Formats: sequence, C-alpha cells, structure tokens
Amino acid sequence: MSRSKLRRFAANAEQDSIVEPGKATYQQLGGRWHQDFFGNDNPITLEVGCGKGEYTVGLAERYPERNFLGLDIKGDRIWKGNSRAHELGLENTGWVRTRAHDLLTHFAPGELHEIWITFPDPRPRDRDIKRRLTYPRFLTLYQQILRPGGLIHLKTDNADLFEYSLETVQQRPGTTVLAHTRDLYATPELLPHAEDIQTTFERKYRQQGVPIKYLQFQVN
Repeated sequence: MSRSKLRRFAANAEQDSIVEPGKATYQQLGGRWHQDFFGNDNPITLEVGCGKGEYTVGLAERYPERNFLGLDIKGDRIWKGNSRAHELGLENTGWVRTRAHDLLTHFAPGELHEIWITFPDPRPRDRDIKRRLTYPRFLTLYQQILRPGGLIHLKTDNADLFEYSLETVQQRPGTTVLAHTRDLYATPELLPHAEDIQTTFERKYRQQGVPIKYLQFQVN
C-alpha cells in the first residue's frame, strides 16, 4: 500500500464525518442518523457506490437544507469526497465505508428519502449479474430503507446495464418508473431530474461521444 493511501486512511480515522469499521459509530447509527449524526430532521439522501463523492458533494452544495451520505468500500475514495466537502465548508455531508450488501446494518426501515447510483460497475459477465447495484436483491434493500414514495436515480454510460435495470424495475411490484432516457443530453427536459452534476466518468464518456443514460423510479 502506498504511503499516500496510508496517510489518507489515518486521516479518515480522525474524521467524525466518516463512519467506518473500527469506529464506535460503525453499524450503530441505524434509525439515529438524524439525531446522532446530522443533529437535525432534514431529509437524507444516500449515494451508493459514491466513488470520489462528486454527486454527494454536488448535491450537498446545491441543497443545504438536506443531508447527504456517500457510501463506498474504498477508503481512499471517501477521503477525497470528505476532503472536498470540508474545503467547501459543507456541514450536511457524511460518509460510510462499507459494502452495499450491508445497508440494513446501517439504516433503519424508511430512514432515507432518496438514493443515487452514479456510474456503477456494469458487471458485464453473466456470473456477475447478481453484483449489479440494480439486481433485485439490492432493489429490495433500497425499498426497505427508503420511505414510501422514495426516489432512486441511476446514471450510467453502459447500455446493457441500463436496459437490464429498466426492465428489472418495470417488472418489479411496488416500483414505478417516473423518467428514463437513453441519451440524457438529448433529452434536456430530464436534465433537472438528473441534477446536471457531472462526475469524472461522465465527462470522460461525453468527450468520447457516449450517450449518458438516466433512470428515475419510485418505491412504494
């Protein structure tokens, strides 16, 4: 492991805004995020597989009256998102270093208002389909931790993942597709739904001429 990563991991250990294994808050905040972490009753949005946290930070900057959490297994990525949030003086962000499989150990039923999934690994091999963040078992987890009527957003460059996700959601009881497009920037009326925040991946794919796909759906 590089020295820079070791320094970043050490810095993460000192940050109350980062919830990770080894800390007293790890797996202890389910049902208590409002009072014990954020100290307010504002709605909570979660970015699953947040990477560098570009959406978490971008949304938090845009909506100071809401709370935002970025979840990722990579501590180095979380360090980057947390550092950027501190640079901007944001007090409505937090970070959880864990796997998406373990959502129920971190969040109580109905605790979240919204979920974003931005440019996840498409898991193209058949044997990896169960690891896609829009696979039914993940949708079940999201449905449990979201309040009734909660929104889920997916942005991806990958056509196969998008078509799989759209079909899976359309066939799932208790979910309603509210908006979808296979080319977000050719569908300007949907840009406000996607918040028009661009991650590093999105900028790269747009420069390559790859259409960005977007899906928004509601769980009941």
